[in-house]
Amino acid sequence: MIPPDLERWRLVLGAPAESCTGALGGEGAERDAALDWLYGRDADLGRRGVRRGSGASGGREPGRDRTGGDEPSRLTTVDWIDAVHRLFPKETIERLERDAVERYEIHDIVTDPAVLERIEPDATLLRAVLRTKHLMDPEVLALARRIVEAVVRQLMERLATEVRQAFHGTRSRRPSRIENSRNFDFHGTIRANLAHYRPDERRLYIEKPRFVSRTRRHVEQWQMILLVDQSGSMAGSVIHSAVTAACLWGLPGLKTHLVAFDTAVVDLTSDVTDPVELLMKVQLGGGTDIARAVAYGAGLVENPRRAIVAVVTDFYEGGDRARLVREVRGLVQQGTHVLGLAALYEEADPDYDRETAQYLADEGAHIGAMTPGLLAGFVAERIAG
Repeated sequence: MIPPDLERWRLVLGAPAESCTGALGGEGAERDAALDWLYGRDADLGRRGVRRGSGASGGREPGRDRTGGDEPSRLTTVDWIDAVHRLFPKETIERLERDAVERYEIHDIVTDPAVLERIEPDATLLRAVLRTKHLMDPEVLALARRIVEAVVRQLMERLATEVRQAFHGTRSRRPSRIENSRNFDFHGTIRANLAHYRPDERRLYIEKPRFVSRTRRHVEQWQMILLVDQSGSMAGSVIHSAVTAACLWGLPGLKTHLVAFDTAVVDLTSDVTDPVELLMKVQLGGGTDIARAVAYGAGLVENPRRAIVAVVTDFYEGGDRARLVREVRGLVQQGTHVLGLAALYEEADPDYDRETAQYLADEGAHIGAMTPGLLAGFVAERIAG
């Protein structure tokens, strides 16, 4: 593996420097391919006799071998946007996006509606839209909003079902006068109608169908306070947090809050019922002050023993880690359930600061990664008592 200093020089100087620095591997090779996709199209490289990679004609897929070749590129603009947000720090991302738009005039990122029209709306495209919407002109922003709406609608339909299942009341053994198929008591009906069995026909005639009642899974008001890190690496969790909060909103016995944070804290609870509008307001990127967000969430708690504070973050604290530990300790000691989620989406493979996460776990916080359905189940179990 190339030492970090040599890797930086290799990325600056390009492939000819490998005889001195050694070959790149892993994320270093992915970063090199992403840079080549953009800067490899620079016409000045040819005039200076520098061999241009396939990035000049559209780019090579990050992580692929960068030796010469004429194979068609498989990297799209959306893929590239997603790669640079995963591979580079915020300052570099801003420079790359600015160069793509201004220096190389890759207009399909922010000015060509045809690019967005050709792509099937999906979670990857939604993340790219959220990351670049601040660069879009009004026409493309309107189109991008329709894409956000389409993906959010798909997520809402799926997650709403998971939330309903998590909060659905369990069946009791008490008889019920409400006759519907969900409450049908099969075994009770058989027992009640055995006298009407006709052996010659081998049929059981039902004269008195039986039904059971259902219990409610809540007794008192609870609070669900979602604190969501809106740094660039958390885009997937931001999207699912917004949709999850919308699904939880209005459930009997549950008061939901949604708060986004970087170095500042923004309470988005008033927009929870409109996750599209909420996501269009999110500003991905920036630093991270988790302690400040947890302190704000603690201030929202009304009944400590009936509150759940879920912090969705990668735990890379840019603020005061000692303060973060104190804030979590205070919440746990007063009886509040504290969740630290390194990810909140289906394909959760989080990269997070395990040392900070362990500090919080030692104070009594539940640390892990969850799907929205599992989070809803956790909340439902606590409310059910």
